Amino acid sequence: MDSYTHPFIKELSLNQSISLSSDLIKTIQNTEYIVIAIPSHFVRALIIELIEIGLNNQTFIILSKGIENNSLLTMSQVVMDAAEIPSSQVVTLYGPSHAEEVALGMPTTLVSACADEIPAMTVQQLFSSPTLRIYSNTDIRGVELGGSLKNVFAIAAGICDGIGYGDNTKAALMTRGMFEMTRLGVAMGAKKETFQGLSGIGDVIVTCLSQHSRNRYVGEMIGKGQKLSHVLDDMKMVAEGVKMAKSVHQLKIKYDIEMPISEAVYNILFNDEDPKTAVTNLMTRGLVSES
Repeated sequence: MDSYTHPFIKELSLNQSISLSSDLIKTIQNTEYIVIAIPSHFVRALIIELIEIGLNNQTFIILSKGIENNSLLTMSQVVMDAAEIPSSQVVTLYGPSHAEEVALGMPTTLVSACADEIPAMTVQQLFSSPTLRIYSNTDIRGVELGGSLKNVFAIAAGICDGIGYGDNTKAALMTRGMFEMTRLGVAMGAKKETFQGLSGIGDVIVTCLSQHSRNRYVGEMIGKGQKLSHVLDDMKMVAEGVKMAKSVHQLKIKYDIEMPISEAVYNILFNDEDPKTAVTNLMTRGLVSES
C-alpha cells in the first residue's frame, strides 16, 4: 500500500494497482465502467467532453447527487440525455455514506440502482466488500430523489443547530421532511417504499445528524447569522443542497405539491428570509392530519 495525502482525509492509503491521472483520454481507454463522482452541476459538461473524446459503450456508475436546475433531470437522466445511451448503461450508487468513514473501513451500506436489474446487480457485485455492503434496486428514480432531496433537509437541520434548537426540533424536521420527500417522489413516478430504505430515511439520518455533512454545516452557519455567499466562499468542498433547493422549488411548482420545509429552506437561502421567522411560519401553519 502506498500512502497518499488526500486534501480532506488526512491519511488515505491507496492500493498500488490504482493510478491517478487528469488525462481523460488515458483514463477511459479500455474501460468497461466510468464512475462519475463530481458535483452534479458539472456532470453534463463532463459527459459532453467524454463524448467528444469517444466512448465505447461503457456503463456509467453515478455517485453525483442532485437534480439539474431548470431541466429538472436526475443525474441518470442527464447522462442518458447527454450521451444518448439507454437506461441499462446507467447505474447509480447512493446511500448513507461519508467518504471519511468509508476510507477508514467503517461498515457502510449503499444501493445500486438501475432500471434494468442485471446492471444493478453487476455493480452490486463489483463494489461489495467486507466493509461495504451493496443492495440492488430497480427504482432508480426513487433512489436518486432520496439521495438528492436529503441534502435540502440537511441544510434545514443545520439551520436548527445554528439557531440553537434541540433534538425535538430536529426529530420533527427529519420526520416531516420524509413526508415531503415521499410525496414528491411518488408524484414523479417513484415507489413509496424506496424512501423507507437506505437512499431515503438512511440518507436523511446521516446527513442531518453528522458532523461530516457539508450541507448540515452550511445550514448551521446560516442559522448562526452568516450569509450564504460568505459560507460558500469559505468552503473548500461543494454543498449540493444549495443548488438542489432551487430544483426542489421548481419541482414543487411543477407538480403542485405542498413542501413547506423545502420551501422554507429555499426562502432562507435565496430570499433572505430570517431563519427564526421561517421556523415560526412553519410552526403556525394551519393544523392538519399527520397523514
